[in-house]
Amino acid sequence: MSDVLAFAGVSVVRGGKYLLRDVDWEVEEGQRWVVLGPNGAGKTTLIQIAAGRMHPTEGVAGVLSEVLGAVDVFELRPRVGLASAALAERIPVGERVRDVVLTASYGVVGRWQERYDRLDEGRADELLTALGAAHLAGRTYGTLSEGERKRVQIARALMTDPELLLLDEPGAGLDLAGREDVVARLAALAGDLDAPALVLITHHVEEIPPNFTDVLLLREGAVVAQGPIELTLTAANLSRTFGMPLLLERRGDRFTARADTSTGVVAAELPQPA
Repeated sequence: MSDVLAFAGVSVVRGGKYLLRDVDWEVEEGQRWVVLGPNGAGKTTLIQIAAGRMHPTEGVAGVLSEVLGAVDVFELRPRVGLASAALAERIPVGERVRDVVLTASYGVVGRWQERYDRLDEGRADELLTALGAAHLAGRTYGTLSEGERKRVQIARALMTDPELLLLDEPGAGLDLAGREDVVARLAALAGDLDAPALVLITHHVEEIPPNFTDVLLLREGAVVAQGPIELTLTAANLSRTFGMPLLLERRGDRFTARADTSTGVVAAELPQPA
């Protein structure tokens, strides 16, 4: 079994509909994966399974050498760092930023009667500093810009020194400057050999940071392609994933994509994943 993630025939069915269908996927220690696909592709469902917050309907999901359904998920979850919109919505707007990060130690949102030692407080401060958010420590979460919130969420996800870090659309809702700031910080994190294995979800190739190694392309719950970015992230695979002819351009370590209007092919005519 893979050290980090090992999915074999993983499917999720809700209301008779497949949210994921027969997904085989492995993430090894040290890898940095991007999961790319349109709305409804199953990306967030995939990440919820990887975080131990959802079980597959079919197949076997291995997370950090444990098998979901045969492990206490409450012991597993602290080993996985997660930053997602659903989690962010639960953070009290009146919570101090430093406490937003600290409370990850207990896996709670909103400080209550739990106590933290100086090591916890020091780690929270170090993470905020590393993500350029030290000056926000005394602010309340509700006063932050969207870009500032994203940095705080990533710091929180790293608080427990996880073995796997899952980032669900960290660029969502950001303006150009905010997106580029987050991309740069994630590139630095991905380039750190001591950082955990990373999985980043996005809709946009422009949000793929440098130093990410592999890509998984999803459409309608099924895998279109997966493997090293250099070989797998192609215009053909991207077009099949998004259901329309696309041009893909790479400049240095960054990607851009746009519609290919020269073909005359409409989205419905493109082959769909099996």
